Formats: sequence, C-alpha cells, structure tokens
Amino acid sequence: MRKMNISKCLVGIAVLLAAPMIVLAQQTETHIGKVTGHEGAGRQLYFRYCWGCHGFRGNGNGENWIPTGSFPDSPYLNVEPRNFVAATFECRSTPTGTLPTDEDLYNSLVRGLVNSNMPSWVTLTTQNRADLVAFIKTFSARWKTEKAGTPITVPPEPALTVQSIQHGKELFTKLECWKCHGPEGLGDGPSASTLTDSNDEPIRPYNFSAGYRFKCGTSNHDLYKIFMTGLDGTPMPSFADVIKPDDAWDLVHYLRTLQVYHKSPELALWMGTKEGAEIVKAEKVRGTPTGSGVNQ
Repeated sequence: MRKMNISKCLVGIAVLLAAPMIVLAQQTETHIGKVTGHEGAGRQLYFRYCWGCHGFRGNGNGENWIPTGSFPDSPYLNVEPRNFVAATFECRSTPTGTLPTDEDLYNSLVRGLVNSNMPSWVTLTTQNRADLVAFIKTFSARWKTEKAGTPITVPPEPALTVQSIQHGKELFTKLECWKCHGPEGLGDGPSASTLTDSNDEPIRPYNFSAGYRFKCGTSNHDLYKIFMTGLDGTPMPSFADVIKPDDAWDLVHYLRTLQVYHKSPELALWMGTKEGAEIVKAEKVRGTPTGSGVNQ
C-alpha cells in the first residue's frame, strides 16, 4: 500500500514537472526569415504599444478608437483598428478569404497602413516585430484550425508600352472600377458614398491622384497583389478569377498614370502622347488620399 502511494506521488510530481514543458510547447511561434517570434515576448510588447487602439482582447475596441459619428462635425472618418479576433486582414499575399502569412503581418508592422492611424513600427527591432506577430495570432481561433493561404504567384512585369496603358484604361472602365474610384481615380465614383466595410463602418475608395502610397505598399508588385488578392473586410474584391495576369499588369500601368503628382515611368510615357497629355492636364487633385467629394 505504501509503495502504491509513493508511486502515485512520483507520477504526480512528474506531471507537475512536465506541465511547464507542455505549456511551452503550445506557445505560438512565427517565422520571419531566420527570425523566430515568440508569443510571450510579443505579449509584453502588445500591452505596451498596441492595446490602446486594438483593445485589451484584440477586438479593435481600444480606448483610442472613437466610433464614427461620435463627433458629427468632424470632417474625417475614423478608421476602426484591426479586429484580431475576426482575423480578417486587408494586406495579404494570399488568396481572398484565407489567412495571411507571418511575413504578411510582419510587413504591415514595418510599412504601416496609409490613410489610417496605423503607423510604421520600423523603430522596433526585427525580433520585436516577429514576437508581436506571434502574439497577435493568439487572439483568433482561426489560427488554430486554419493554415495561412499559399501566396499567389506574381509573374514578371511585362514591358511598359503605350498600348499597355491604353488597354489598362479600357479595363478600368470595363471592370467598373470607376464606380467606386471615379472616372479620374479621385475616389468620387457614384458608389463611393454608400460603401461600408465588414464592420458596417463607412469607408472611402482610394484617391489615386493624391498620393503615391497604397494601403498595402508602394510598388507595382504591391499594386498587382492588391487587386489579385483583394482587400478582405472592404468592398475591394479580388479580380483573380476575372482577369488574366497580363491584363492585371496593364491595369497597374494605367493606374500609375492617375497619380498625376507622382513621377513614374508610366506617367512620363503617357504624357508623351497627345491623349495622355490632355487627360493629365485636365485632372486636378480634389480632396485627400481617402477620397473626394463624398458626403458624410
């Protein structure tokens, strides 16, 4: 009997000693290149830098967020912080409806999100940002039941030509991009004032003429990904099943010409034509990069 009690005691001690190891094994990790992010370290960083906007529970209801309509006289829309519990992310390299990769989340921390209150966290170290990504992933059960999507393949960008820009202009009309972004890309299309995001908050289409940064990057490569993956949680859909890669690149080239105050090879080539020169001359910036002419 005594031997049996001793055996039970030893088993109990073994379980207690093993418990920390089990918990440790369940800790969320991320992998950014050669850097491994750790949930525990990310927790401390989150509650130092992020919870004020994203909330104690990561649901986007931090004390710094003021819901739209709280100040009716305010001329600006207040962009709701990301809800990590819902795990719906705009900036991804993965197909619409899928989770982003660790690198996607990391890149958002480095880049920040233009036209929102989300700054760049480039001042943090690579390790810090990797740790934050690991902790952010603990808020949603989706990360436990789903894997990140497979990044889309971005084919090499074809040579820039006037024909490419002209075809992109035709696609802009055919795909009805103008209904939200406006005929001149000013964010003042007929549907602009009616748009809402997945939280039923008002959202404005991007005004191409007033900025050079996009929500998810600055390069042609980034722009290609935006409309081939879509911006989940917003009215901006994925066009992956609608257009071919070459068409997508033509649209990229045309959209660059709408950035009339940003010097680019596309704009220079377009202005070298009579048609392009007349269009660019007639375009005027009205409003801000978040849109123009939209009643609030």
